[in-house]
Formats: sequence, structure tokens, C-alpha cells
Amino acid sequence: MSSRSSAVAAFSHGEDPRTGRRRRRRVALVASASGYRLGDFLDAARALRLEVVLATDAAPPAPTLGPHRVLTVDLSRIDEAAAAIARTEPEAIVPVEDVGVRVAAAAAALLGLPANPPEAAAAARDKLLARRRLAAGGIHQPEFLPVPPGGLGAVAARLGGPIVVKPRRLSGGRGVLRLETAADADVVEERIRRIVADEGGDPTEDLVAERYVPGPELAVEGVLRRGELEVLATIDVPDASSGPTFEETFLIAPSRLPDAALDAAIATLSDAVAALGLVEGPIHAELRLAETPMILEIAARPIGGRCGRAFRFGLLGESLETTLLRAALDLPGPAASLVGAAGIFMVPVARPGRFVGLRNLEAALAVPGVTEIEVAVPPGRRVRPLPEDGRYLGFVFAAGDDPAFVEEALRTAASLLEVEIHERAEGADPGPAPSAPT
Repeated sequence: MSSRSSAVAAFSHGEDPRTGRRRRRRVALVASASGYRLGDFLDAARALRLEVVLATDAAPPAPTLGPHRVLTVDLSRIDEAAAAIARTEPEAIVPVEDVGVRVAAAAAALLGLPANPPEAAAAARDKLLARRRLAAGGIHQPEFLPVPPGGLGAVAARLGGPIVVKPRRLSGGRGVLRLETAADADVVEERIRRIVADEGGDPTEDLVAERYVPGPELAVEGVLRRGELEVLATIDVPDASSGPTFEETFLIAPSRLPDAALDAAIATLSDAVAALGLVEGPIHAELRLAETPMILEIAARPIGGRCGRAFRFGLLGESLETTLLRAALDLPGPAASLVGAAGIFMVPVARPGRFVGLRNLEAALAVPGVTEIEVAVPPGRRVRPLPEDGRYLGFVFAAGDDPAFVEEALRTAASLLEVEIHERAEGADPGPAPSAPT
């Protein structure tokens, strides 16, 4: 074996080829500095004693980072950001949010690391491209059509109502609206394209229109290893929205759907990730269970917002982020089976204005089963509801032995919380809230 090959082999096993001593494994996290997920991943890296290179669009507050290295990159410039990450020589690259998916794949390709092919990552970030790949693979999904500028009325007439209209690259429900009839098409299309422009996208690119699919909604959290899907959690969405906007409120794991329905959904999802070409890393998917499971969304990153914090896995009760980092570095560890039942209530924004706060927190936190309540938006921030903004005001977490108990705890806590939002007063608005979850 050449000296270079010996060095690479030692590097992959966590040994410094220069000194022969074991060193910390190095992982690169690709994330927006303003996203929700960064802190939980950094906590997981500390628990695993990993060295972290944080590739991000701005430096987060110093207390968040600890000893980790920050690499400031423009995440919209895929090749440049990937090259900068590759120069740090990480052993694994994990996209924390949608914004990092393509960059992570491109950087891994430069280093020859196990990762999603760049073209598969691009499909996971583009709803229209994903729909076309799934259709080519024969995957069950809603009937869909692209929407050229000014074309929603004609598309709606072809598909028949109701339909759901989406931007190609936004997430978290931003820009997603239900359209009942072609008569409202111009207003809906103009609104969505304005949201795309406000988010820095191209308002003239095609949108995606899909026939609305009724039925129970299921979310699946998983991780891919060499093309094999390992399901970490099946998650019920008991109050799944039927429109006109598509906020999520309650998420409960594990799912209480019949085993046959879950098996069919997971089989459909496995076929779908293969059709997209995804082979490595975290997966978050959403399906509607009509006569047959239908793929709504597949993202090549973990569940958004603070939601991952609810779940614990294995005998050690490790976090979702710890589980994903173990998988990325192929570290040994306990089987990643979900511990007990868990759930989240996400506090939506009901109307625009200035967020003052959440009231009755103590009473809600005292509900049996509720483990934590986090207020996610600082008081005084301007907030807007979906579809313009996908940010949630806070998160309520619950855990127990039974999903029904967890759901009841969350519903009780939600009924006790009061959201205080004031109409914006001139001179009292300190600026927009941080970016929406992905």
C-alpha cells in the first residue's frame, strides 16, 4: 500500500497519520445560520466528541458554536461552496436543512465520500424535477402539471379542482396554496410568484400544480445507507390541513395506522427514493394514504423546525441528530429504534402583526406528559402566517408510553396557550423574524 493510501486508511479510522494517535472525527454540517436546527446538531457533535466544520452563510452567535470551526460560504454558489468545504477534508458531510442539500452532495463528490449524487440532490430540491423523476419511476403521486407564467387558469382547468399550487424550491409550506376553481387562478398565481420573489427566487420559473389528495397524512423520518432505507420514525399528522394554506400543528410518533398501511407506505417511499436516485443520508417524507399511498414530498434532510428534538432512539435515548451523525460517519452504536411515544405541537401564526408572547406557559408545561415548551420567536418581531412565512411561534413537546396519551397532552397544552400578537405600530417594529424552517 502506498504512503498516501495508508494515510487515507488511517484517516478514515480516526487516526492522525502524522502522529499515529487517535483524533476526533471531522464532520461538516451545511446549514443556514438563521435556521432552527443548528444548535441540536452541534449538541450531538459534542456528545459524540466530533470535530465540526460548520459551513454556513453567516457566523452564528459565538455561544452557539463552542470550539467548532466556521466556514462562511455563499450556499447559493454550489460549486464554490463545495470546493471550500472539500478543502477542510471532512470525513462526512451532513445537510442540516434544504439549503445545504446540493452543496453537501457536491462537496462529497469532490472528496469521493458516500453521499447522494449531485443530480439526485438537485431533484430533491426541485419539486417539479422530483415529480418528473417519480413519474418516470412509476411512483404513486398526485397528478401534476407545470405552471408557466400566466398559465395557472389553463392548468387548473386541465387538472380539475381542487388543486394545490407550489413553488419549486421553497419549503415549510411557504408559497403553497389550494385553488378551488380556475376563476381564482390569477390571484393565487400572482400571490405565489410574489412570495417566490420575496424569498430571492425567480418569479418567472414554472410553478407546480398538483391534484389535491384527501386522506390521512403520514410523515416518515429515515436515513439511507448505501441505498437502503432505515425507518427511524413513522409520524401521524392528525390535523393535516386541507387548505387553503398547509401549516402543520400536531405530529405524533409512532404512527397508529394499521401495519398493512404502514408497510405499503414504506414500500412506496423506498421505491420513491430509489427513483429520485437518493442513496445516503437523512430523509424526511410526507405521504397521503388514499386508496394507495401517495408521495407528497421527499426531502434529503431531517425533519424541519425543532421537531427532531422530540424523538429519542436506542437504549441510550440518543437524539435524532446523534443518530444521523452516527450513520454519516458509520460509527458503532445501539439500534436506532424509537423510544416510547413522542409528539410536537407547533404554534402557528394566526394573523400578521408584532409578536408579544405566549401566555399561560406554566399551566401548559404542568400538563402531564408535556416535557418542554420553547418560544421560537423573540418578542417584538414582526410575524406573518403562511403562505408568506413558514415560521412557527413555538414548540410544545410531549412524551409517554402511548401515542394517544401524548396527543391528549399536546391538545390540552395547546388549549391552555394564548398567543398575543399586536397589530404593527409605526416605529415599534424591529424587523422581520428569522428565516422560516425547512
